[in-house]
Amino acid sequence: MAHIALDNAAAPAKPDTTSRLAPLGILGLRLTTGALFVTHGLIKYFIFTPAGTAGYFQSLGLPGWVGLLTMTAEFFGGLALIFGLLPRLVSALFVPLLLGAAMAAHIANGFTFSNAGGGWEYPVMWAAVMGMMALLGDGAAAVFPTHRLFRR
Repeated sequence: MAHIALDNAAAPAKPDTTSRLAPLGILGLRLTTGALFVTHGLIKYFIFTPAGTAGYFQSLGLPGWVGLLTMTAEFFGGLALIFGLLPRLVSALFVPLLLGAAMAAHIANGFTFSNAGGGWEYPVMWAAVMGMMALLGDGAAAVFPTHRLFRR
């Protein structure tokens, strides 16, 4: 039977690819989530229309302007992720937006997103992804990395 090393001291030395590949993985997440947020914002604008989006949010008991703000945040926040404009900050700001969507629009529909009206699992999963992206870093090819905002 093969010996399984339980600590790094016993494991053979391997080249460290994590530090080299992690920024590319974050870039992939930024591009994917950014494109999905841009699409969501455009759907609200072109398909549902701003008036329809505001009306839907009002039907949830929220002010109509929250729908317009959400539509705008999805579009411009998605672009910011794609281009790497303060991506950690943008990701962090998406967390309450997504949790709000889960609470306001999806929680009454149950857990599974395939339920009628969409359950809360999908927006909560996206909130978790955005929270983890905020913790992971800006990733590769960020035009304006978040750390530049907080320089002293």
